[in-house]
Amino acid sequence: MDESPDRQIDITTETCPMTFVRTRLALDRMPPGQVLEVLMKGEEPCLNVPRTAREQGHEILSLSEERGGLTRLRLRKGSG
Repeated sequence: MDESPDRQIDITTETCPMTFVRTRLALDRMPPGQVLEVLMKGEEPCLNVPRTAREQGHEILSLSEERGGLTRLRLRKGSG
């Protein structure tokens, strides 16, 4: 995905449930349609953050593994 994110957060040092709390706070501060990029690390956030975001009406644009065990998630904020 070549689209630049409107905002980026790094939750690599956070543990659940703070991983999604930080993601949700970032999304809450953005208008619908904007793109949030989330850097995360570990199996639990990589499963839970995208799932919970989708359940709350946000669109998963991409989910990719990076070097060093990092995962990059791009979300488009939903309208609701």
